[in-house]
Amino acid sequence: MNVEKVIAILQIHVPSAAVPYCVELWNKNPFDFRLRKDRVTKIGDFTYRRGQVPRITINKNLHSYLFLITYIHEVAHLMVHQTRSCSAHGPEWKNMFQQLLQPLLFEQFFPVELLKELRRHMIDPMATTFSDPILSKVLRTYEQSATTKTLLSDIPEGSVFEIRGRWFKKGIKRRTRVLCQELHSRKKYLVPIDAPIGNAQLSFL
Repeated sequence: MNVEKVIAILQIHVPSAAVPYCVELWNKNPFDFRLRKDRVTKIGDFTYRRGQVPRITINKNLHSYLFLITYIHEVAHLMVHQTRSCSAHGPEWKNMFQQLLQPLLFEQFFPVELLKELRRHMIDPMATTFSDPILSKVLRTYEQSATTKTLLSDIPEGSVFEIRGRWFKKGIKRRTRVLCQELHSRKKYLVPIDAPIGNAQLSFL
């Protein structure tokens, strides 16, 4: 993958002021950068297989501020991986995430209201922004039609709901995610508690 392709993706998906910094991070540690369709269980990931170029994928439907945060989050995983073996979201990753995001914690990159909560969150960053309900709520205000969305957290356990044409049954909450069973395959997935859903058939049992 060449830098021109990386720039083309970033120019579309992150705030324009942040593009040079994001490109600089890629130049220092090149990786295969891919966009993905809206996924049920995650908005981004970092993967590495021996002998292959590291890969970062991010959901292409994210608004620019969440895309930028996710990009830095995953680059932090990449940089920690290259220096040592450690737990996925342990102290090494937290320190790297803080270090990489710090140059962006200014008003030219984020709106004032979001910046306030992001600075607070980054004092002790969590494995996902959705683990922080206050930050998550502010981030949702920048989504199109955010006020009309129903979230997984809004419906009771046992309810059936739809995400992108797939139907699930809501199960037990596990910290920031909910164990849900897909009705067709019977497979179980951990879905973020604040995931937007559609066509909910509520259960009050």
